Amino acid sequence: MSVEPLVLLWPFMVFVALLLIIGIYCMLATYNLIRALIGIEILIKGVTLLIVAVGYVSGNVAMAQALVITLIVIEAVVMAVAVGVVLGIHTHKNSLDIRNIRSLKG
Repeated sequence: MSVEPLVLLWPFMVFVALLLIIGIYCMLATYNLIRALIGIEILIKGVTLLIVAVGYVSGNVAMAQALVITLIVIEAVVMAVAVGVVLGIHTHKNSLDIRNIRSLKG
């Protein structure tokens, strides 16, 4: 392995680390369900960038692209279901605050 891909990799790793930190902070620091979903999106985008960067460095770009496309499809389905659940909670409780919906049972 040459040094050039590793030199190109460190800015991506810094950006991935920032995305992961921002995504985790966004999920944990808010009580709004929409903001938590946005945090999950940011977190997944960081993982996607990490897969692409590692695929470039390791020389397996095709494998990384296949994994990223699969991740994007799975992410779209999960977010569609999550938004549907959030909208259902909003119509039932008329609030998106996590503290107000903790009383839901079953």
